[in-house]
Amino acid sequence: MARTRLIAALILTYVAFAMLLNSVGTVILQSISSFGVTKPEASTLEGFKDITIAVVSFLTASYLPRLGLRNALIGALLLAIAGCIVMPLIGSFGAAQFHFAMVGAAFAVAKVVVYSMIGLVTDSPRKHASLTSLIEGMFMVGVLSSYWVFSAFIDPTGLRWLNAYWVLGAITALALALLLTARVDEYRAHEGEEAAADEGPPFVAMLKLAALPLVLVFVACAFLFVLIEQGIQSWLPTFNNEVLHLPAQMSVQAASLFAACLAIGRFGAGAVMARFDWYPVLNVCLAALAALIVLVLPLADGLAPGAIHSWGDAPVAAFLFPLIGIALAPVYPTIISVMLSAMPNRQHPPLMGLVVVFSALGGTTGSIITGAIFAHLDGQTAFTLMLVPTAFLAAGLFLLRRRIALAS
Repeated sequence: MARTRLIAALILTYVAFAMLLNSVGTVILQSISSFGVTKPEASTLEGFKDITIAVVSFLTASYLPRLGLRNALIGALLLAIAGCIVMPLIGSFGAAQFHFAMVGAAFAVAKVVVYSMIGLVTDSPRKHASLTSLIEGMFMVGVLSSYWVFSAFIDPTGLRWLNAYWVLGAITALALALLLTARVDEYRAHEGEEAAADEGPPFVAMLKLAALPLVLVFVACAFLFVLIEQGIQSWLPTFNNEVLHLPAQMSVQAASLFAACLAIGRFGAGAVMARFDWYPVLNVCLAALAALIVLVLPLADGLAPGAIHSWGDAPVAAFLFPLIGIALAPVYPTIISVMLSAMPNRQHPPLMGLVVVFSALGGTTGSIITGAIFAHLDGQTAFTLMLVPTAFLAAGLFLLRRRIALAS
């Protein structure tokens, strides 16, 4: 019962942060219209979120076991709740930047804690991969829910959309309440600390870990994946609005299809990975991703602004392009599970700290590059160029498999 309650707390925590973090695409779209900022200015929201995630994770991840994983997660949820209150009370672009910095700092801690706790409540690589896929799948359910929560509050003439943050704050508070009633046995997180003491202070140990060739290849793969995912996810509402000419509310709702496909892909990944080796599966996924980009984006050519009042009026590209989420979804949780299963529990927090750092940098890089191309060329070109990091990611997975084989 205690284990089930803790898993439920971890899942709801991830759902809450999914809704908060991935509202950035909607806030970019609404900031352009509500606060009168430019696309490059709006793209800085991703930076306020991800740079904060990277800095906080880099500075704190190695020390979280000493603070206590549960205590750290409680503090992260409290900070996220405060971030939810800031947005509707102040209601400005500066408040949005501050909000994403607060949420980013909270998530930097929460992600390390959640993944470290997965190792505490599972006892085999297969169960670890299954629970990882479940939690990441629920993360995408949170992303999907975020789009629909915001679309319910969007008003073309005002700031009513900011009230969505009261809903997100309530969900985060529920996750906190659930965690406060759950008990956590953190003994396994401290196993091997005597050996770790020989490696120096925790921060130094994390830097030594980052220097390992296997870890370098792994974090490079995480960086490239998030660059692709966030580059698409952050700008998809704007793509739907300006390239496919959907109304703002429908643009946000259509973007939720991408999140739905990511959720489907991650839930399905658990079953697939239980039967097949991870490397060929992920290569098939990347091939499917590239094929969908090449085949679907040309359907957005030459679309003229028109009266779109219902889904029946929407262009076919609005329904087909989000399918790349199914192909993209299994990559991230699979490579993380493969790495964590190969490492001792005491190294999970610093390793996840590195993952969070490079994932955050990848998210910011993807959003800023996509936004710049979107502004100076067009959205179709910006998304087509995602083929470049996809090719690099395929090469990274090849190197990762070789390094894991050599280490085992």
